[in-house]
Amino acid sequence: MPIKRYGAEKAGAGGQNLPFARAVEAGGFLFVSGQVAMKDGEIQGVGIVEQTHLTIKNLIAILEEAGYGLEHVVRCGVWLDDPRDFWSFNAVYKSYFGENPPARAAVQSHMMVDCKVEIECVAYKDPA
Repeated sequence: MPIKRYGAEKAGAGGQNLPFARAVEAGGFLFVSGQVAMKDGEIQGVGIVEQTHLTIKNLIAILEEAGYGLEHVVRCGVWLDDPRDFWSFNAVYKSYFGENPPARAAVQSHMMVDCKVEIECVAYKDPA
């Protein structure tokens, strides 16, 4: 099976090109790099609710570009800057994944950019 990379042509904070692929597809799996509440190279939103919505919308855009949807997501990794945001984050997260959520890990971590949340995911579609 060939490996397909969805490039880093979109700019990161300060207009820098990022040194990694937004996503990589191999053998039916799509590995989506961590997404934050970034739009046009800048972090948007001040609260966890607004940032979570934008972060998940960024994930959805990459999934759709590769021909996947949230229904194909089998695992998410979540980093929260402040553990007090956990329950508000969960409410927004659940509104997207509903009754069939993927496996998930969530940890507190200091972020590399000035944001409140980062989410990565792995999606799967049978390649046959």
